[in-house]
Amino acid sequence: MNEGAFSKHATRFLMYLFLIIVSLISVFPLYWAFISAFNNTQQILGGAMLPSTHLIENLKNLFAQQDVFTAMKNSFATTLLQTVLALAVSSIAGYGFEIYHDKWKDRVMAVLMLAMMVPFVAVLVPLFQMFSKAKLINSWVGFFLPSIATPFLIMYFRNSARTFPKDTIEAARIDGLNEFQIFVRMFVPMMKPTYASAATITFMNAWNSYLWPKVIMQTNESTTMPMLVANLMSGYVIDYGVVMAGVTICSLPTVIIFFCLQKSFTNAVAGAVK
Repeated sequence: MNEGAFSKHATRFLMYLFLIIVSLISVFPLYWAFISAFNNTQQILGGAMLPSTHLIENLKNLFAQQDVFTAMKNSFATTLLQTVLALAVSSIAGYGFEIYHDKWKDRVMAVLMLAMMVPFVAVLVPLFQMFSKAKLINSWVGFFLPSIATPFLIMYFRNSARTFPKDTIEAARIDGLNEFQIFVRMFVPMMKPTYASAATITFMNAWNSYLWPKVIMQTNESTTMPMLVANLMSGYVIDYGVVMAGVTICSLPTVIIFFCLQKSFTNAVAGAVK
């Protein structure tokens, strides 16, 4: 083996070794949370890295302390509806920004990009005051409004719309299709990977959302899974086995969604990079 080939193989080996190490570091918190659901508090605090036999006990205590079924129902209902609304509104907005392009839309887009730099906690108090005056506290309208159109998703769909062939739009108009029909019949089917990746991101963000639901929904009947897990940490004596059982249940839907849409997600990201 000559020097050039050896250097190439060594570089590839180091690259794969680095990727394996980074992957293990990334997966370790999920592994530890899953394993901890099988252990009791003493084992968890002792740093146990292997499962024990306390899973059933932890689950029984979890369901006895918290209304898990209501929290799961609320999380699924709000997350699915929020995902559908966000995809519909943001994709139409992104499509409109790119296809019907002019300098004024660029200025509006610049304002939206500026809004991405502002942390949500900075607008939390004025947003709560505005919704309070509008009598939207403890209402699903107040819950969904701040999240049905995000600057990131609008920008994401706008960038995807740049790959949509303009000649196809002109041909569709000549054939008699109106603008909405072009969007539904042509743009949406061609952008399925983009919708899949956007759905993955939106679902995960909506499912894991804690701060705004905690502020706007102030009744026990509207508890979501992240709020339920936070409630497990509120006592003087914390049963970490129960907490990790709740964390595991809370994490499963996002893990399943990601693996189901992983191929479309990577295809969309690769297309965006190109």
